[in-house]
Amino acid sequence: MDLDLTGKRALISGASKGIGLAIAKTLLAEGASVGICARGEAQLKTVADELSESGTVFWKSVDVGDSTAVTSFVDDAAEALGGVDIVIVNASAMTGKGREAWENSFNVDLMSLVGFIEAATPHLEKSSAASVVTISTTSAIEAGPITTANSYGALKAAVLQHSSAQARVLGAKGIRVNAVSPGPVYFAGGPWDTIKEQRPQLYDAALSSAALGKLAAAQDVANAVTFLASPAAGHITGTNLVVDGGFTNRFDF
Repeated sequence: MDLDLTGKRALISGASKGIGLAIAKTLLAEGASVGICARGEAQLKTVADELSESGTVFWKSVDVGDSTAVTSFVDDAAEALGGVDIVIVNASAMTGKGREAWENSFNVDLMSLVGFIEAATPHLEKSSAASVVTISTTSAIEAGPITTANSYGALKAAVLQHSSAQARVLGAKGIRVNAVSPGPVYFAGGPWDTIKEQRPQLYDAALSSAALGKLAAAQDVANAVTFLASPAAGHITGTNLVVDGGFTNRFDF
């Protein structure tokens, strides 16, 4: 299938590793140019240099919990790439304990989405294929056998609600908004890599909970995001696509 991504301009937050990096690689392979951001400048520069071998890459070190920094990134990337067609809000504070962790998740997971949409909308309005994809999690959908009460699932649930509302609001402007909710995702150096080494019982519990008997790879999520972001999904908006190998026990009718 031709996803019609050649020449499209995509912004991706949290793109220096894991899911965000896989998304950037996939979009470049499909002919898009990308603007990427993450907090760690050194790692981001290394990644950007590697990605540049496959296409046009703009990069900038950004704390997405800072709304001013988000706006600056969006505007700078739009200028460098000649516009914006796609915005993928992927960066996450993950989880932690205590009030500080909740406040950090609020700023990084939820308010960065608010900031990206507000900053990008004037650019997206000029595109004939405008799309926003937000990354949530199955932890936002249901409290499964390995779920604990924390900021990650709660704020990602808020991400889903805001994405749904924005799909309704921005549809009149020709801007699609969708979400992708991965289950546990395994990649080298990622959270589930650490869990596998340090908490093998939890890792095995997640593995046994998946109908397909395996955890997702970052590429599995990137493929779903790339499709939803592309003109090939041009009549899909307000949808949450779950990519979990049957980790959750649900089937939408």
